[in-house]
Amino acid sequence: MNEPVLVLNASYEPLTVVPVRRAVVLVLTAAAEMLEHGEGVLRSPSIVVPSPSVVRLKRYIRARGPRVNGEPSRQRVLQRDRYTCQYCGRRYSARQAYYLTLDHVVPRAQGGRSIYDNLVACCLACNQRKGNRTPEAAGMRLLKKPVSFGFFGHQQVITYYAQHRPDWAKYLFFN
Repeated sequence: MNEPVLVLNASYEPLTVVPVRRAVVLVLTAAAEMLEHGEGVLRSPSIVVPSPSVVRLKRYIRARGPRVNGEPSRQRVLQRDRYTCQYCGRRYSARQAYYLTLDHVVPRAQGGRSIYDNLVACCLACNQRKGNRTPEAAGMRLLKKPVSFGFFGHQQVITYYAQHRPDWAKYLFFN
């Protein structure tokens, strides 16, 4: 139920990635049509639905890009950092995301804000080691400077998931 599903606009442009559960709701409410099937089926007492891999919305959505000015989401920060601790470099899979925390580079107690430019993925050990200090004060170094999610961040998320989904290739027009 946690497999990613590519959602296309009515014009076949990639919009977002959603969990299987959300994609099935879109298909069952006739808001979307299933273009590609994943592996397996979903069963309820009354119906059996093949697991979707790619769905297309039936109505065109005017997409203006993802909201980046609002409250940052944990999932987007982890995806931006590719599930890698930004201090020690240890990599985790998406299913192991619970081992990662979000770290404020400049701690909130020192005036740091909860914005994309100040949040990084961090393993529990590094987060405890850093504590309520800046990386310089803790003697730690960031692997890469955190950046705002930006306009192309949405494409990065889709590209990340597409690495393991060859059936999405014919619907993606960016590298």
